[in-house]
Amino acid sequence: MIVDSALYRHGSRVAADCGAHDYEQLRQQVREEGDFVWVGLHQPDAEELAKVAAAFGLHPLAVEDAVKAHQRPKLEHYDDSLFLVLKTLWYVDADDAVETGEINLFVGPDFVVTVRHGEGSELQSARQYLESRQAVLDHGPSAVVYAVCDTVVDAYREVADELERDVDEVEDSVFSPTRSDDSVRIYVLKREIAEVRRAVQPLREPMRRLAAGEVEGIDTTAAPFFRDVLDHLSQVGEVVDNLETLLSSAFDAQVARISVQQNDDMRKISAGAALVVVPTLIAGVYGMNFDHMPELHWTFGYVFALSLMVGSSAVLWVFFKRSGWL
Repeated sequence: MIVDSALYRHGSRVAADCGAHDYEQLRQQVREEGDFVWVGLHQPDAEELAKVAAAFGLHPLAVEDAVKAHQRPKLEHYDDSLFLVLKTLWYVDADDAVETGEINLFVGPDFVVTVRHGEGSELQSARQYLESRQAVLDHGPSAVVYAVCDTVVDAYREVADELERDVDEVEDSVFSPTRSDDSVRIYVLKREIAEVRRAVQPLREPMRRLAAGEVEGIDTTAAPFFRDVLDHLSQVGEVVDNLETLLSSAFDAQVARISVQQNDDMRKISAGAALVVVPTLIAGVYGMNFDHMPELHWTFGYVFALSLMVGSSAVLWVFFKRSGWL
């Protein structure tokens, strides 16, 4: 469905003499130099996107990618327009899950069409930001591309902060004195970090080109704004790499700790078994009932055997206690 469509002139939003879905008439409202149209769509079907494509002359291959979604972040040229794909991320703390969406931008000399899939990274705030800053919006479609990229990357930073908190919780749990099994959570977090990396890594090159002013169709004076976005994107990339390393170390520590705990358990089991085996050995010997056996007919033989069992167990208990086995 269409979320919003507007005509902008000299950095300000102006009323258009047509309906929101009259895309061709909306584009015809572009009369002065610097005028442009921004059409925002959310999960449009093929029929609606075909109408937009006909009005703005969008390339069919790019339109096909926008309909199907699930594209890798990329920046492509089609005739006199650009096609930019961004992955959107948001975090569901209850499930330790990173959810993904997608934003497709069609950018021409006098128009911007944004196609959003998924629930994350709404663009209304980006539109309001630009409409409140005439000097930025006066850069035309380039300003819209910057605002959308900035909004998406800011969401990346929020997701990275949430992941950092979860990784800190895992580290505290792994190294806490109480026993815990964090293997499943570590695996889940590693999988979610991989999801973030799939959004961040491919976007670095398009952002670098935009920051360097190497993209035809994007105002070169907007390069400093894209450099700021690239800096934030690089920070997120570094955080993700560090989190991956920390989780791998935490997993190794978890495995080592489990091994140590198992060895400690085996020592305690062995010590406990020894405390039982020695008295059993003594009882077995004195329970043979042979005629010719020392102390067999002795009055205090029974007391002597019990004392020997208790004494040997006490000696073993003291030895194991000092050795740390108990």
